[in-house]
Amino acid sequence: MEKRTYATNISVSTEKQILTILWADSHKSIYPLEGLRRACPCVECAGGHANMGKKVTADIFTSPHTETWTITRLEELGNYAMQVFWGDGHDTGIYRWEYLRDICPIENGVLSL
Repeated sequence: MEKRTYATNISVSTEKQILTILWADSHKSIYPLEGLRRACPCVECAGGHANMGKKVTADIFTSPHTETWTITRLEELGNYAMQVFWGDGHDTGIYRWEYLRDICPIENGVLSL
């Protein structure tokens, strides 16, 4: 597994509305929960099978927050992804590690530490 896409620590702060991932290559990604919810890769959130795989850019994390989000559980799926269980009951989004690293708002210059 590539260090760039191997998560060594994941934490969620409902108070700060962020999910933080520390990667094996020492990079720290911080994802605002609102943007992470908007970036959900499931078929329902993508708007149907025809829209699956469309490129999501890190700009999704710059939109103003409209809701307070909670994550009730995170579940690692093998070595390739994590499933996010949202407080609103949504749980079909499987976020591949490569996907999360590719949309990292810090690495893409839309947020700073």
